[in-house]
Amino acid sequence: MKFGIILQTKEYEKAWNAFRFATTAIKQGNEVKVFLMGEAVECEGLTHEKFNVDEQLKSFVNAGGEILACGTCLKSRKLEGSDTCPISTMIDCVNMVTWADKTVTF
Repeated sequence: MKFGIILQTKEYEKAWNAFRFATTAIKQGNEVKVFLMGEAVECEGLTHEKFNVDEQLKSFVNAGGEILACGTCLKSRKLEGSDTCPISTMIDCVNMVTWADKTVTF
């Protein structure tokens, strides 16, 4: 199955759980893409003593997951894309939703 995940928060526990879900889905043989929107574009490098979002994000990518980051959301925060979280567009988000068998939002 193909999962598209739209993550819209950088709240530690919710973002951490989103990437845990995504990694678990890959480990069960699914394909997964995550689109970061709004404040979620700040998830790369986000750490907390209990909910280490960056660690889960890296686990997801290392498991073969793909992350897309909203370019407009990045620019509004004066951030740039990275190799892990490349700049993407709403067209990419729509394409991900069309590609996915199921779309989940966090």
